[in-house]
Amino acid sequence: MIESIIGALLPIVVTLLLGMMAGWHHDFDAKQAGILNRMVMLYALPLSLFAGMVGTSRDAVIAQWPLALMILFGMMGSYFLVFGVAIVLRLGQARAALLALAIGGPAVPFVGVSVLGHLFGDQSAIAIAICGLVMNLLQVPISLIALSGAAPTGDGARKAPGQLVLDALREPVVWAPMLALLIILIGWRLPASIRDSLALLGRSTGGVALFASGIVLFSHRVAVSTSVVVATLARNIAVPLIVWGVALLFLTPTIREEAVVTMAIPTASIATILAVQYHTAEQEMASILFFSTIFSVLTMGGFMWLTAR
Repeated sequence: MIESIIGALLPIVVTLLLGMMAGWHHDFDAKQAGILNRMVMLYALPLSLFAGMVGTSRDAVIAQWPLALMILFGMMGSYFLVFGVAIVLRLGQARAALLALAIGGPAVPFVGVSVLGHLFGDQSAIAIAICGLVMNLLQVPISLIALSGAAPTGDGARKAPGQLVLDALREPVVWAPMLALLIILIGWRLPASIRDSLALLGRSTGGVALFASGIVLFSHRVAVSTSVVVATLARNIAVPLIVWGVALLFLTPTIREEAVVTMAIPTASIATILAVQYHTAEQEMASILFFSTIFSVLTMGGFMWLTAR
């Protein structure tokens, strides 16, 4: 068990530290980290999801529907709960959306490639794809609507909520796993040589994304506050703990372990990216990203131990 935890989490720590060292050494800055993230989102991650999923059998995918429902429950349930509480506390609509995204949106598309892939093998591509779809089709569009009333277009007009969803559907990280799912369901089998060719760049997803996150963490000054502590505890402990409690009632041990570890992954950098873009709670979101990522070594290790018992 200890070897599994170290094997899954040590690469995260080392790669993040390398990214922070690169930022400290002025080899990369936050703008260049954004370029690295763009490469991941447009090319590496979609290829990783597509190649990983098309190598999975149809029966295995269908058998994962309880996992899909649990991930949807964990991500959207926590998102709406946090958003509602923040509105009641009069934190403002924009800040409420960012806090909801920070707590309800684990960095599964990035960290999941290293952690879930190490623990669960090729079948982890399904969990990663589900999280990517929920984040890009639901959480991010809803957050954009809350942040700006609707995202601004180049001519100063405002995009309707439906247009935001259509924009999300055009992103490779969304349509690539959907295409892979269609191929699986109709029974097509891509040759192994093609899958391996697509997976070559896809294998860089985890390393590049974590390296870029390290640069982002160094580039933003972090600070401890009550909201940062509460958000970090909610993201790293409360959400996966609730999912674990619900999963005990409905899921088999194997699927339960994957669901809980998936939801124990630290917050995604998208909340920090949107905070910088909209000049809202920038330091707060960067601090949540920093502490959630650093302490995830302990909290994820704890949930791995808990679910493997």
